[in-house]
Amino acid sequence: MIINREACTGCGRCVPYCPMEAILWHKKKDKKRGEKPYSEIDREKCVECFVCFRAKVCPTDAIQEEKLEWPRILRRAFSDPLYVHGGTDVPGRGTEEMKTNDVTGRYLDGYIGVGMEFGRPGTGTYLREAEKAIKRLVKMGVSLEPLNPLTQLIENKETGELRREVLGEKVLSAIVEFTVPIEKAQNVFRAVKEIAREIDTVFSLDLICKVAPDGDIPILKEVEKAGLIRSINGKVNVGLGRPLYKL
Repeated sequence: MIINREACTGCGRCVPYCPMEAILWHKKKDKKRGEKPYSEIDREKCVECFVCFRAKVCPTDAIQEEKLEWPRILRRAFSDPLYVHGGTDVPGRGTEEMKTNDVTGRYLDGYIGVGMEFGRPGTGTYLREAEKAIKRLVKMGVSLEPLNPLTQLIENKETGELRREVLGEKVLSAIVEFTVPIEKAQNVFRAVKEIAREIDTVFSLDLICKVAPDGDIPILKEVEKAGLIRSINGKVNVGLGRPLYKL
């Protein structure tokens, strides 16, 4: 995104709409330089989420869309929830959500789905931070979700290294996704704890599994065994999706 300096009146209405605090407001008139108040976008902080543009708060339409080239276009792909990623054909940072499991059948009995979400609004993450997790997981022999947009940026499948030119791109958040047998959960949790000490951003750990016929949630015992504290904000799919997945 860019702000047309000539059209900007320096009202500052756009400033609170940026989740990354990337809009700088120069609200005082510089008499010596003859400059009027204005706002500008810090291109390093901007993740191209398009929030300021879609909010339509600028009275002079000074906030303008620019043509994004590679690799900067990745900022929008991972930050704008309405942007359809070219490699997944769905909007957003990951693949189809876990609540569609009754349709997709991605998580079967005896397996857990794992999502590691790097970054948050107000914090963001560079893709190089997600690469640290990918490299560790690939070394463990974990098979990453092939339709995930991060997986598609891997240049070396043996080491998990991403394409060099994308590492410096900052995004709102990025998700590493994979599936493992539940008996390997503790190995994954140990790796996650090590990754947490190495990265320079925040991340959340998402765990997905099927509920047993007796109502038991198999992954909860593994979570307690690992000494992890689970959030109460869990999701339970009651199986209303159509068409139903069939083995």
